[in-house]
Amino acid sequence: MAQSRYWTLMPEWLVYPIALLPAAHLLWGAVSNTLGPDPLKVLENGLGEWALRVLIAGLAITPIMRFLRINLIKYRRAIGLVAFIYVILHLSVYLVLDKQLDWAAIGADIVKRPYITIGMAAFVMLVPLAATSNKWSVRKLGSAAWRRLHRLVYVIAVFGAIHYLLLVKAWPPEPIIYLLIIVALLAVRLVRPQRRLRTAS
Repeated sequence: MAQSRYWTLMPEWLVYPIALLPAAHLLWGAVSNTLGPDPLKVLENGLGEWALRVLIAGLAITPIMRFLRINLIKYRRAIGLVAFIYVILHLSVYLVLDKQLDWAAIGADIVKRPYITIGMAAFVMLVPLAATSNKWSVRKLGSAAWRRLHRLVYVIAVFGAIHYLLLVKAWPPEPIIYLLIIVALLAVRLVRPQRRLRTAS
């Protein structure tokens, strides 16, 4: 219990500056032209990968609480919103810097490129989750409906990992590792309640 109290000493607002440090580093690298020969690609892909990492961190909170008895629940909302910020930054770089708001080209990408289609689908699903990450929405929707809606985060994370895997057009370890972690976290989420039900019966 003392360990749990130790972890909750950090105020929730500190999650934002700490978790957004990689974004600041990438953006500064883009401004100072230190991201290598293809800075746009490094910036766009880097922000997208950090979005996926933060999403996975949010999914890991429940297993950490169950197995390590560390109460991190108060940080889950902030982590989710940071993931959304990373997604917005990633998408903005694609729309504004990469495609220069050429909506015809963007539409063609969504239709013809599966990794763009999957990425956009993940973004569309993420928007209502970010919009309802507040106490008012929990009261308005009801806790059961709110929880059902926010389970979409697992689908979003899987889509994000597949988006990354299709983007690189190869079999590097990173997106595969991310996908395996997401599947493992989902398995923990599904198996544990079933065990409790069997024990109760």
